[in-house]
Amino acid sequence: MSAGTVPQIPYDDGPAPWGPAGADDGPARRLYWAFADCLTLVRRDLTHLVRQPVIIAWQLGFPIVSVLLFVYVFGSAMNVGGGVDYPTFAMPGIFAMTISFGFMNTAVAVVVDRDHGVTDRFRSLPMATSAVVTGRGVADVIGAAVDLVVLAGIAVVVGWRSHGSPAATLAAFGLLLLLRFALTWIGVFLGLLAPNQESAGGLYAVAFPFGMISSVFTPPSMMPDWLGTIAMWNPVSSTAGAIRELFGNPATTGGSWVEQHAVLMAVLWPVVLTAVFLPLAVRRFRRLSR
Repeated sequence: MSAGTVPQIPYDDGPAPWGPAGADDGPARRLYWAFADCLTLVRRDLTHLVRQPVIIAWQLGFPIVSVLLFVYVFGSAMNVGGGVDYPTFAMPGIFAMTISFGFMNTAVAVVVDRDHGVTDRFRSLPMATSAVVTGRGVADVIGAAVDLVVLAGIAVVVGWRSHGSPAATLAAFGLLLLLRFALTWIGVFLGLLAPNQESAGGLYAVAFPFGMISSVFTPPSMMPDWLGTIAMWNPVSSTAGAIRELFGNPATTGGSWVEQHAVLMAVLWPVVLTAVFLPLAVRRFRRLSR
């Protein structure tokens, strides 16, 4: 074995001294430890977040600046038609944009752990391999929830209000976290693919058009036809349209099927993205040593 190589200890599905008392040697035991290992890594990731508040400041910096720009600087000059107040139109979009940009922070965090040897250390431990991926996903959703609470507070200060029922308002924030949960797996997968931290930083060039070519700030009907079609079918647009509806915030929409069924699509898109990228992320993590 070469110097500096971390020995790989495969995860054993057989009996082990660290198993829960009375646990059987089967799927129930493996599920128990997959869940327990996931919670351990969630605590680890959240501890890092608390000890590095600059990360939270960075994640909230761009949406806060966007609120100031689009509410105070550009708000009076923007017109989305239908007599819709632009700040009211833009705020749900800023919520969705904040969520959509977050998955690149996930990719960078995954690359940092890998390059610093943390991932190799995890793989050398007798733990469920899926826990490294799922732990990151759960921790990121909790972090996104904190971001949304802060951003919602800022929105209320600048005059935004939800006119939907309490249940509809909670459902809207739930859809935002559902999208974040799905996009987390894209971030994990891209982070495992990126060769180094510099490459991961360059992935922000992917996140920016993904968040901006949508109905976040402008209705797709006001864009060129080809660009409007892309924006309409963007998962961010579906979530933005759905939460505008649930918040009771007026918005101008076209006559396309995907825009008329925004709430349905805001559920379907995350399900599809999770079904595709969660298995890819877990498989990629397991193949790191090959």
